[in-house]
Amino acid sequence: MRKQRSLLIVILILVITSIIVLINVPLRLGLDLRGGSQLTIELQTSPEVPTIDERVINAVQSVIENRVNALGVSESVVQTIGQDQILVQLPGVSDPEQAERVLGGTAQLDFREQLPGTDEQLFAESQVKQQLELQLQEAKQQGDQAEIDKILNSLENNEQAIAGLYQDPILRGQDLRDAFAEPAGNDNWNIALRFSNEGGEKFAQLTKNLAGTGRTIGIFLDNELLSSPTVPVDFAETGITGGSAVITGRFTAQEANDLAVQLRGGALPVPVEIVENRTVGATLGRDSIQRSIYAGLGGLILVLIFMVVYYRLPGLIADIALIVYALLTLAIFDALGVTLTLPGIAGFILSIGMAVDANVLIFERTREELRAGKTLYRSVESGFYRAFSSILDGNLTTGIACIALFWLGTGLVKGFALTLGIGVAVSMFTAVTCSRTLMFTAITLPEFRKPELFCPNLKKAV
Repeated sequence: MRKQRSLLIVILILVITSIIVLINVPLRLGLDLRGGSQLTIELQTSPEVPTIDERVINAVQSVIENRVNALGVSESVVQTIGQDQILVQLPGVSDPEQAERVLGGTAQLDFREQLPGTDEQLFAESQVKQQLELQLQEAKQQGDQAEIDKILNSLENNEQAIAGLYQDPILRGQDLRDAFAEPAGNDNWNIALRFSNEGGEKFAQLTKNLAGTGRTIGIFLDNELLSSPTVPVDFAETGITGGSAVITGRFTAQEANDLAVQLRGGALPVPVEIVENRTVGATLGRDSIQRSIYAGLGGLILVLIFMVVYYRLPGLIADIALIVYALLTLAIFDALGVTLTLPGIAGFILSIGMAVDANVLIFERTREELRAGKTLYRSVESGFYRAFSSILDGNLTTGIACIALFWLGTGLVKGFALTLGIGVAVSMFTAVTCSRTLMFTAITLPEFRKPELFCPNLKKAV
């Protein structure tokens, strides 16, 4: 009896803890429930990388994961599809164009030295670029696609002409260690850079070469000139030391942060193309949640009613154990940071069925023992003992299937396997510990020590 009381206290503590966790920590919802953006990125070959193999796609996936992490998007999914595509799911991100700019840009940063005698040509090309950018904005407002394409082609030629006014890169993105946005006043933002030791030495040499000459440092991103600062004559002897630099320009806070994210995430090893960019609305997520809740609650209520009607007192005990099971499982989802998706909810609901099945096996074994003429206590004890091997075998095989699905599956399949696996493990605990404790506690009370409450139409004394 003392052991049963101790277990009851432990179960009560677990239930209270679970309720506290669920109240204070909201469940994490996936893209299909919360809404957000989903991008499908296709890798392209290049002269340097003529074929897309596992090494290349893994490298691209790593860069994209770094960028997603830098965006601060929680519950994101980055997974490969086939041989040359990557699926990115960003729950809560409502601006797919911004996500496309950040994740799909190659972000190849480099610093170049302006060629001598090119000042006038650089000024002229810069003026042309400004005019083309203004024309592009007007064409976009008018929705003239033909004019937009024409201007974009002219801009590309202009950027190539500007790049031709600079030497080959001296300092590249791989020399970068950190990049972050910082305010510059008047609602403008800059991007501060921190280089490695070797990169700092290269930057010092570059600035030393240009100090006081009037020629500029060309800061290029994907062969497009972002900024072209000059170096004061004060740095003619040593250059700018300390391993840091600032990209100046009229960047908004969002633009500066996006560029910093790209630079910190690294350069993509091959060109990529966004072949699909779609938004999952929050309304769809709410509808999915409501329907899932209705389905789950409806099925759970029917199961609870059936257990009481068919199994009487043991059925009521099983219902209590089932509620304890649901609280414990959801709290574990919260504690482990499990992201719930529709397949994940399906796995949870399926695990509820597994928990009910374990109780059904126990109660049927108990009835068999009662019909065989054993006392109530011995029948309950034998019911748990004889059913345990079947429960263990069933849950073990399901657990093995969950491990296989999680190990070999991807994305939503993993979510289903994880929630089902956790549910199966908790159902073992509640069936063997919670149901058993409640059953043995019940038969110690005189008002419940009646065999007919455990097996209808049976009139036998204990």
